[in-house]
Amino acid sequence: MASIYAQSYKAKEVIVVDDGSTDASSNIKKEFPDIRYIYQENSGVSSARNLGIKNAKYEWIAFLDSDDEWHKDKLKEHLSLHKTDINLLISYTDEKWIRNEKEVKVPKKFHKFSGDIFKKCLSHCIIAPSATLLHKDLLEDVGLFDEDLEVCEDYDLWLRISSRYKIDLIDKKLITKYGGDKDQLSMKFWGMDRFRVKALEKLLSIEPKTYSNLKDIKDELIKKYTLLLKGAKKYDRVDEINIYERRLEELNFSD
Repeated sequence: MASIYAQSYKAKEVIVVDDGSTDASSNIKKEFPDIRYIYQENSGVSSARNLGIKNAKYEWIAFLDSDDEWHKDKLKEHLSLHKTDINLLISYTDEKWIRNEKEVKVPKKFHKFSGDIFKKCLSHCIIAPSATLLHKDLLEDVGLFDEDLEVCEDYDLWLRISSRYKIDLIDKKLITKYGGDKDQLSMKFWGMDRFRVKALEKLLSIEPKTYSNLKDIKDELIKKYTLLLKGAKKYDRVDEINIYERRLEELNFSD
């Protein structure tokens, strides 16, 4: 929260959504009295972000997850970029990773790209929510975060956006992501590709004729189904074996 108020370009509105915390999170209102504090029963990160979006008064939205931090010039850099291209509706920044209080190298698979980045977003989620600034018009077009996804909800949204819009990169490390905590959401789930395939399947089913990248979606699904099938066979999970074998057959038949 402190990194929001330290911005060189001040946010016009700050909304904090408390997703059913049981600690003293509500005391944040005492430290930052001008925030809009919204409490909801624990419903997940997608629900919390969507609630914040729905309550936002302004057209431009930026996110900051509780375990991330903004560099002081983050909003200023976004503003500068969008002034140069008034038709650009979303941008994101590079990031620094801190694990167990030490900076670590960001894995190559999370390398950042700019412009038409749909294909670059298929394998893994390369965009951190805290790194973005986006216009509400995008969300009115493609929809909000999927509240049925326990994880990979950001991967799902960026795919829906990047399939229709360009996403420009500010090639500077303007957020810091802290990790190494066993309570991190992504560490609670095995086989993250199980959730990524749900996002890909959904994208394949939504007005497929409007997408020019159908082959890329199918190719990525085949890769992920094959990997998940291998894991299912290794641990003799019969139901999953049947599911992924059938889905692979259906995809290959559709070609």
